[in-house]
Amino acid sequence: MSTESAVISPLVTEKGTIVGEKSHQVVFRIRSGTSKDQIRSVIEDLFKVTVVKVRTANFLGKTRRRGRTSGRRPNWKKAYITLKEGDRIEIFEGL
Repeated sequence: MSTESAVISPLVTEKGTIVGEKSHQVVFRIRSGTSKDQIRSVIEDLFKVTVVKVRTANFLGKTRRRGRTSGRRPNWKKAYITLKEGDRIEIFEGL
């Protein structure tokens, strides 16, 4: 799987920033079909860091309505990436 299709974006949420401050973890939004080994190799290639552990969680898309019509948001996957001691991924480097 190519790097463009595996990692969608970093998740910048309150829980994600708390996890990042307390331990050496970064949270990413990942495509649903991506395995942990693929996630590990993509993150190591993109950011030049050493990944110690990858934990994933699958989320169902929410049902949304617009008038009488209802639909669903797509399902998505979250990955908690634990980095080696001393490695960092800076999401907002220039700010």
